[in-house]
Amino acid sequence: MRVSMMEQLRAELSHLLGEKLSRVECVSEKPSSALWSLYDAQGNPMPLLAKSFTTPGVARQLAWKISLLARSGTVRMPVVYGVMTHEEHPGPDVLLIERLRGVSVEAPARTPERWEQLQDQIVEGLLAWHRHDSGGCVGMVDSTQENLWPHWYRQRVEMLWSTLNLYHDTGLTMQDKRILFRSRESLPQLFSDFNDNCVLVHGCFTLRSMLKDSRSDQLLAMVGPGMMLWAPREYELFRLADGGLGEQLLWRYLQRAPVAESFVWRRWLYQLWDEVENLVNTGRFDRARFSLAAKSILPWIA
Repeated sequence: MRVSMMEQLRAELSHLLGEKLSRVECVSEKPSSALWSLYDAQGNPMPLLAKSFTTPGVARQLAWKISLLARSGTVRMPVVYGVMTHEEHPGPDVLLIERLRGVSVEAPARTPERWEQLQDQIVEGLLAWHRHDSGGCVGMVDSTQENLWPHWYRQRVEMLWSTLNLYHDTGLTMQDKRILFRSRESLPQLFSDFNDNCVLVHGCFTLRSMLKDSRSDQLLAMVGPGMMLWAPREYELFRLADGGLGEQLLWRYLQRAPVAESFVWRRWLYQLWDEVENLVNTGRFDRARFSLAAKSILPWIA
């Protein structure tokens, strides 16, 4: 299956680019997408990457989102070169983007001072996006609506819950389901003091979605945005709650631009249902991440 897909992708991209590719190589794979390096006829890496998506339409929407983030922010985003879609015959949609140099911010900085400096650069880049108010809109690239975040998020949870209940063998235990049910019932209390507006967000913000220079530890670019377009700032930050360098970056942001104290528990709510969304959309989820969120939210829904 993998080999035939790689061959199809190589043939189609060779045709599209007007240049014979010697090979394509999978750099990273998620249940919903895969990132590919492209090599020219001589075997040299090309200055662009291909990202393929299992769901039709996503490549085009993300192309638009990347361009919007590039126009609206101060941090570099990869240039979008084009989108390949399949109208006539089956195959994944493909987004062609610039191949950027640099290493993931997950790699530790050379000195504590450099890590401090890098955090400030990242926070400044995030805040540039977060200064763009949505004007009352909320939601994903493909389905924004005028609404309040707690109402929109409740709709989202209800949709995920009803979809989850269509499946029998999900890998969730009865205890897992009870916690999901209780968190769903507790939404009014969990959002009781919420009053933040929605802003432009990256939508899939982790240490892995940033590149830095390996020598100087300076921020080079942000990559891999998600489908969420307008959301409150706290929804951008919840993926940094896993501990380690991410948690340090989270607190650095909060020193500059605090969010409501109730983010302490809502971050676990977001993480819990983010894993449900992965499960519903791809059939897979991160058990450790789900269990951490379930355990951490218990005191707030008991």
